Amino acid sequence: MGEMTDKAKAAGNKLAGSIKDGVGDLTGNERLQAEGKAQKAKGAAQDVSGTVKGKLGNDI
Repeated sequence: MGEMTDKAKAAGNKLAGSIKDGVGDLTGNERLQAEGKAQKAKGAAQDVSGTVKGKLGNDI
C-alpha cells in the first residue's frame, strides 16, 4: 500500500473508532468502547505508516 492508501484507511479507522467509542460510552457498552479505542489506535498506526512511506518515497 502507498502513502495515500494508508492515510485514507487511517482516517476511516479513526472515524469509525471514534464513533464506536462514543456510542459505547453513551450506552455503557465497555466492549464497544474497547473496540473503538483499538480501532482508533490501528488508524494512528496506519497514519504513521503512511507518513513513513511518504518520507521514504520523497527521499529516493
